[in-house]
Amino acid sequence: MKRSLVLAALTGALFAGQAQAQDLPKTHLKVVGGLSNLTAYQNFEVPFWTKTIPEKSKGQITTEIKGFNDLGLKGPEVLRLMSQGVMEFGTATLSYFASDNPINEAIDLAGLAPDAKTARKITEAFEPIYAKFYGEGSKVRLLGISPYPAQVLFCNAEIKELGDLKGKKVRTSSRNQAEFVEAFGGTSVTLAFGEVVPALQNKVVDCAITGSLSGYSAKWYEVSTHLLALPINWNQQIHAVNEAAWNKLDPKVRDFVAANVKTLVSNIWDAAAAQTKEGYDCNTGAAACTLPVKGKMKLVVPTDADKALLKSVLQEKILPKWAARCSADCVAGFNSTIGKELGVTAKK
Repeated sequence: MKRSLVLAALTGALFAGQAQAQDLPKTHLKVVGGLSNLTAYQNFEVPFWTKTIPEKSKGQITTEIKGFNDLGLKGPEVLRLMSQGVMEFGTATLSYFASDNPINEAIDLAGLAPDAKTARKITEAFEPIYAKFYGEGSKVRLLGISPYPAQVLFCNAEIKELGDLKGKKVRTSSRNQAEFVEAFGGTSVTLAFGEVVPALQNKVVDCAITGSLSGYSAKWYEVSTHLLALPINWNQQIHAVNEAAWNKLDPKVRDFVAANVKTLVSNIWDAAAAQTKEGYDCNTGAAACTLPVKGKMKLVVPTDADKALLKSVLQEKILPKWAARCSADCVAGFNSTIGKELGVTAKK
């Protein structure tokens, strides 16, 4: 009897899923994804939009996706183009918009999240504030926020600890990272991701910050000698859609896409810690690396003193500077969510 009931339930659920998919109207979606040479795009975004969505919708929803760089864009334009309706769905890194509004730095301040679990916790805590901010200011609906692997230091120079950043020229990708480097006596250099390899090779910069696996995918191990395995930040990216384009979709399509994007985001978060470790392993040629090419970088394991120093810089330099340039509402939002989670307070 129990077996029959279970089979009946499974069969019912199967037919319900098929019926739900068949009820979806034929819809075609255009998506602008993240950097096309990185694993977040190749291993998650592309399979999700080109395989998962069409298959789960029984072919009712079809999609096309291109990385923003393949469209000749540099990244900071993505939110504006989504806001204007030039793009429908888009993925964009929050740090690209730091100069537009400091609220975009709130979840990813240097030293705020030393591990993926903490990064996810504070991102989810602050997400409702971002949803309101983008909806009201940019007419963009936020569907989710996902991370890259931990942002770490790649150096083409000997580095044994964080203090060795003093006097180094370091490529950074955000104002927050720049302030982090400068707090240690280094000089921040702004370079596009694609310009980093020749810059490291030709000693234009001594070090550069990016995701551990992102750096591997871009072959930074060919032009770097030392990798400091200390997460600085996570460079989260938003998955969003133009509000007007979203509202034109059938409600069933909206519900279907929203639910599945949440799964996509969750899968990327689940992989964040493992990918960070994979980046460490493959850049340094560890036996645990399962990818075909292994780098020969030296892995610099952070000491307790390094971790304490990073936390101290956050509290004494990074957080006060950020709070000074963010609005009172922004700081209050931080304190009531992230601050509450971590036991820290930002003060203007």
